[in-house]
Formats: sequence, C-alpha cells, structure tokens
Amino acid sequence: MSQSTFTIGRRKTAIARVKLTPGDGKIEINGRNVDEYFPVLRLRNMAMQGLTLVGMQGKCNLKISVVGGGIKGQAGAVRLGIARALQEQNKDLRAPLKKDGQLKRDPRMVERKKYGLHKARRGTQFSKR
Repeated sequence: MSQSTFTIGRRKTAIARVKLTPGDGKIEINGRNVDEYFPVLRLRNMAMQGLTLVGMQGKCNLKISVVGGGIKGQAGAVRLGIARALQEQNKDLRAPLKKDGQLKRDPRMVERKKYGLHKARRGTQFSKR
C-alpha cells in the first residue's frame, strides 16, 4: 500500500466517495468521526465489514464523502466503496472480499410511481356503488 485510492460505492440513492490512504486507522465520514456519523453499532459494523474481514483496521486512513439516501443506504454505499478501494490497493484481497459478497452492488431500488395509481402498484379502491 503506497499511494491513495479513490473509489465510489452506491446503494439505493446513496453515493459514497472513498479515499483510502496508508495511515494509522483514522476514519472520517463527511468531516465527522465514524462513531459519530453511524451511532448505531449494527450500521457501523456493516460499513466497516470489509476492513475487519481482511484485517486492515488501524492500517489505513479513510476519508469518505456520502450524499443521498438514508442512513442504512449510506452504510451500504460506504461498505461497497471501502471494499472496492481495498481491492484496488491490493489485488490479493479480491478473493476474500468477493467470497463474502462485499464487491456486489445491491441493485434494489424504489420502483417509480405510475400515473393513474396511488403508488408504484397501488391502484384506487373499487367502489360498487
């Protein structure tokens, strides 16, 4: 690991831009500490899953910018961005990350609303009289 790597991770409508550099393990998301940005432990663990899987915690600095979506979508976007950055830095890490499903982009998106309907699929209630 010699230079910085820039990658992008996406989930639903959230987009995470990840900059990975060699360092002492400082993780900053939108100018805030990771514990402050993801106060829920489950989401923090989900976002940092790639680092723990390959044992890179405390060995690299991450500067992440996240926009759009909700907190869970943002955690998923950060997870994919980190996994892609780790893989780009070290090609040997691709196999464990791929096996764990870290490099797969979750394709599920909200279906658009159609005209004449209340929601994407919900129509009007039938009235007999």
